[in-house]
Amino acid sequence: MSFLSDSLSRVKPSPTVAVTQLAAELKAAGRDVIGLGAGEPDFDTPENIKAAAIAAIHAGKTKYTAPDGIPELKQAICAKFKRENGLDYQPAQVSVSTGGKQVLFNALLATLNPGDEVIIPAPYWVSYPDIVRLGGGEPVIVKGERQLGYKITPEALEAAITPKTKWFIFNSPSNPTGAGYSAEELKALTDVLLRHPHVWVMTDDMYEHLAYDGFEFVTPAQIEPKLYDRTLTVNGVSKAYAMTGWRIGYAAGPEHLIAAMRKLQGQSTTNPCSISQWAAVEALNGPQDFLAERGQAFERRRNLVVEGLNACPGIQCATPEGAFYVYPSIEGCIGKTSSGGAAIATDEDFSSALLEEEGVAVVFGAAFGLSPNFRVSYATSDEALTEACARIKRFCEGLT
Repeated sequence: MSFLSDSLSRVKPSPTVAVTQLAAELKAAGRDVIGLGAGEPDFDTPENIKAAAIAAIHAGKTKYTAPDGIPELKQAICAKFKRENGLDYQPAQVSVSTGGKQVLFNALLATLNPGDEVIIPAPYWVSYPDIVRLGGGEPVIVKGERQLGYKITPEALEAAITPKTKWFIFNSPSNPTGAGYSAEELKALTDVLLRHPHVWVMTDDMYEHLAYDGFEFVTPAQIEPKLYDRTLTVNGVSKAYAMTGWRIGYAAGPEHLIAAMRKLQGQSTTNPCSISQWAAVEALNGPQDFLAERGQAFERRRNLVVEGLNACPGIQCATPEGAFYVYPSIEGCIGKTSSGGAAIATDEDFSSALLEEEGVAVVFGAAFGLSPNFRVSYATSDEALTEACARIKRFCEGLT
């Protein structure tokens, strides 16, 4: 009999974390490695946010707080949703957790029963299916269309819904593809959901502020107000505000769901870090002008990487609408052999050989549920991205 729980056997270690750790270990061992695996901005947390955290420490705001957030942060979140998304929420409808991942974890574990199904478009963030499995649910994967920028169609969503469907997880702009759904595309999906009142919507809006070429972000409850009472709108300060390590995610939704999430969090981590909460208050209430400046830098990097990867033999890379990822297809590289003698039968083979032979760390596509691809995070310097693309090109030119 195994000492470990059966539920743990249903999940896998995070591939994105594994790639980032491996790159760091190789660097520490003296290898010249360019890490493109981490979904983390290279920009620093803005000074006013850091100053708010320091002020909170000096003011002695270092005690336990309410389990799911201080009143000041909940008010700031309500103001953000009203200001930026046209959504009206009250503080009792808001939950604050230790990162967006805990928000998702709380919501799914608080609502799933064995046999419940959760529809997840692929490519997907690596943690969605595993959190569903931990909650006893069954992930139902709907593959996005490559010719549509890896977005799913209304017809595909309709076909995946069954009487067992409990949630539809939606992420736009997407990790790993950067694909963003227009208002028209999202309305077509919400029209499907209106026909199935037993299906709830969990929308992961973490990359809301990272949108390019005039793309306008929209969220489901904003596009279709009739879904308001069965939508959990998830966001956080990690990406846009360069606060990944501060670990603050939040969500707003129906009060009874938020209460259930609070109950679960109260018996797990209890409150998020008090200092991080006060920093997040400043992030949401303070100056927002730096977002556009950083967005321009990300857009420039996106263009650099898309151009560089499309110059590589066997690679096709679409231009995404947002986030800081690209998800190139390597269909033209499969079945070949690298100059170092590695057989490239899968995207994992490609990624492993690329790291070994050229010192570029990327995440293989199978981790995100759609192959043959790999994910590049361009949240790093122009110089590193230029060199990485040159190495990837050299690697692809060596395939025979």
